[in-house]
Amino acid sequence: MFFAPPGRKDGDFCMKKVQFTETVLRDANQSLMATRLPFADYEEILPTMDRAGYYSVECWGGATFDSCLRYLGEDPWERLRKIRAAMPDTRLQMLLRGQNLLGYKHYHDDVVEEFVRLSIKNGIDVIRIFDALNDFRNIKTAFEATKKYGTARTVASGCISYTQSPVHTVKKYVEMCRELKEMGFDTICLKDMAGTMSPAEAEGLIKGIKDEVGDIPLILHTHCTTGMAYMTLLKAVESGVDVIDTATSCFSNGTSQAATETLYYALTQMGIETGLDERVINKVNDFFKPVKQKYIDSGLINPKSMGTDAQALVYKVPGGMLSNMIANLKDMNAMDKFDEALVEIPNVRRDLGYPPLVTPLSQMVGNQAVVNVLMGERYKQISNEIKNYFKGEYGIAPAPVSQELQDKIIGAGNKPVDCRIEDAKRTGKEFADARAALGDLAQCEEDYMSWICYPDQTMKFVKERREREEHHVRYSIVEE
Repeated sequence: MFFAPPGRKDGDFCMKKVQFTETVLRDANQSLMATRLPFADYEEILPTMDRAGYYSVECWGGATFDSCLRYLGEDPWERLRKIRAAMPDTRLQMLLRGQNLLGYKHYHDDVVEEFVRLSIKNGIDVIRIFDALNDFRNIKTAFEATKKYGTARTVASGCISYTQSPVHTVKKYVEMCRELKEMGFDTICLKDMAGTMSPAEAEGLIKGIKDEVGDIPLILHTHCTTGMAYMTLLKAVESGVDVIDTATSCFSNGTSQAATETLYYALTQMGIETGLDERVINKVNDFFKPVKQKYIDSGLINPKSMGTDAQALVYKVPGGMLSNMIANLKDMNAMDKFDEALVEIPNVRRDLGYPPLVTPLSQMVGNQAVVNVLMGERYKQISNEIKNYFKGEYGIAPAPVSQELQDKIIGAGNKPVDCRIEDAKRTGKEFADARAALGDLAQCEEDYMSWICYPDQTMKFVKERREREEHHVRYSIVEE
């Protein structure tokens, strides 16, 4: 099953073996340069990208929301509206962390539902929804809201965070896919954040899934971190995957995705139809070449992010986590601790019951590993997020956690409480708090949602926005 781009009917297409999701506007730059790519740097190329023939363009969600407010001085909602206006014929895709939305805690159901409604209202077509622990109770509300507010072009994509551990087996992943299908998702995505899925694992997994739930489109998202991606994607295509995530070649490889043009070329020679326009995707890459070079020259793209590190097959570190860890260590003048922190990551992960290293768990595990190394003693200082994890606030761990660490955090003899927010009353308290905090600084309902997700960053942004507007008015009066 394949989807025709908006404005065209499925019957207008010949059957396609594989389609492409382009990631340069979100995960590619998130992985290589910690999501610091401003809208102005790519606005000009958007109408061209709209003609490429992508299955979708991932442009929002993930860390983009935080980065827009915290570092770039942009309104993430306005960015989305501008992309939508410039790309009317391409599906726009976002990554949503289920009950976490785009933050690092669980939100009440009414907040999750409103965020999904506003995302669709402002231009999102494909909502890829995941939970860091694959606890699907935590994606149910976001899925139901997607179906409630979605249009004819809306796609609800259920996402599985892929990892390897003693408890993550093909049988377990097939069961997860069956559960997502029964929930009613339109597509299923396997999200290999660290790029550790091997060709053999891809073949066994995808064939196993296709045998059980073969009538639902299957998507593979992986990274080049370990050097596996191209081999794994080709084996996935041979095994029946329907859509693959790639990045325009100058923003590919390293901790990013495999190159769009390279995979297009290889698959075309194999007689596989992709729907891509070769001339257009080459224009896209030509545009982004000087953009990337600018950030290499500025130091924002670190050489470590562009290389291949087979050790990630041991550490299971995803690209975004790696680039953020590098940035944090540089800020602390502690890059000499990088290798030691990498070694500590799998140890922390084991203590936490082998969670997949995806946001927010990747940041939590990575930060704790860095702290353990810098303090010279394991768990001498424990982050609040890790404490909340052991209290049960993020869901059910895939495997038993360290009993010693759990006793240290919640006390010997105590058990974690399942703190998944069941907001049956839908009190609207967060929205009331947002209205009270922002007052007349708010210009639209999206401002309230931004404040709920990132109160400090949003307050700073709306105050600066007001100052810019007042300055513009004063300047205009003087000019007249």
